[in-house]
Amino acid sequence: MESGFFGKKVLSFNKKRGCSFIKLINMAPKNSVQVFGKKKTSVAIAIIKGPGHGLIRVNGAPLDLLQPELLRIKVFEPLLLAGEDKFNDIDIRIRVKGGGKTSQILAIRQAIAKGLLRYLEKFVNETKKMEIRNIFLNHDRSLLVKDSRNIEPKKAGGKGARSRYQKSYR
Repeated sequence: MESGFFGKKVLSFNKKRGCSFIKLINMAPKNSVQVFGKKKTSVAIAIIKGPGHGLIRVNGAPLDLLQPELLRIKVFEPLLLAGEDKFNDIDIRIRVKGGGKTSQILAIRQAIAKGLLRYLEKFVNETKKMEIRNIFLNHDRSLLVKDSRNIEPKKAGGKGARSRYQKSYR
């Protein structure tokens, strides 16, 4: 198997005819970054590839079909803050699982924002990344930083973390 600049030569074998041939597969080099966003128990994994066509898909469906509609605006926040010109030449594919609808949407939002910053840092330049990072932090810190609140563990003497079993004197 040989690699060229614009493609890969693959040696293949056909069992019926018993011959081998060389096939040129067009594989232009793509820049890709993988990041995640978290909220409560939901995790969104975003894969950002460029150069692309500006596609953004969540679990295989376009971003415009995301439900509920009222929370869809939250997903568009990183796109609107950074400017749509930054997203015209990259493709974003997001897989999200766990949690409820609201926490999934907030995890998607965080994954898009973190992914754009990582892509700019790795493949564009550091100054654009810092400029957009400051815009995100001034708007809402949760675009880049996970919510640090955790579930408090259960303790003995009660059914939960703080509640105690009812006391009886007789």
